[in-house]
Amino acid sequence: MKKDLAIVLVSGGMDSCVTAAMAHEHYELALLHVNYGQRTEDRELRAFNEIADHYQAGKRLTVSIEHLKVIGGSSLTDEGIQIPEVSPHLNPLPTGERNSTSPSTQRGEGGGEGEFRIPHSALRIPNTYVPFRNAHLLSIAVSWAEVIGAVKIFIGAVEEDSSGYPDCRESFYQAFNKVVEIGTRPETRIEIITPLIHLKKSDIVRKGIALKAPLHLTWSCYQNSDKACGRCESCSLRLKGFSEAGVKDPIPYT
Repeated sequence: MKKDLAIVLVSGGMDSCVTAAMAHEHYELALLHVNYGQRTEDRELRAFNEIADHYQAGKRLTVSIEHLKVIGGSSLTDEGIQIPEVSPHLNPLPTGERNSTSPSTQRGEGGGEGEFRIPHSALRIPNTYVPFRNAHLLSIAVSWAEVIGAVKIFIGAVEEDSSGYPDCRESFYQAFNKVVEIGTRPETRIEIITPLIHLKKSDIVRKGIALKAPLHLTWSCYQNSDKACGRCESCSLRLKGFSEAGVKDPIPYT
């Protein structure tokens, strides 16, 4: 029986890879990658193509929207803005071993040796936020979905255990689904799916392993393209997830 078609937004990172693995269980895949002028685009594009090859995705689309780099406002697209880092000597600990009653200990304004600390920038919207980026990505996906007849759009947004980007909130995707309903043909039935939205990073790692997702092909680092820095927010959240899951991260770090 022929499967329905679903588009998966694949940056090349761990979250989008696991999302692709989840979609692959029930749908034929069409994979979409967007270059928005990010520092590590070449490495991310390589990861996207390797993930697409792994899932034998017959339909794949790469789109450039480098106007987001021209607009600026994010350390991911503007090399004049420093990417925030986490202290490298601190090792992640499972959630139960952290002081959940102390925001300063949990988020980097104190705490003892060995505790995992999110950088202070995570107390507000970090400068790695690319203004309204996910709306651009979803708009491209919806346009493509209408043309190729896809019924779902999967995106690996995470709200619960993330940097706190406003366009990764569940309410954002609920609102965007309404926009899709209003702004497409009357007969169009496209739904945006966010299967990771409430998961912790460790749960995402476990889910990926259970589905045999090619986590070794993924790339999450905001700064480097050869070996992951291990210091940026994205690396830190990823390492935290693998540590709490009790699994070794398969990609190389400096």
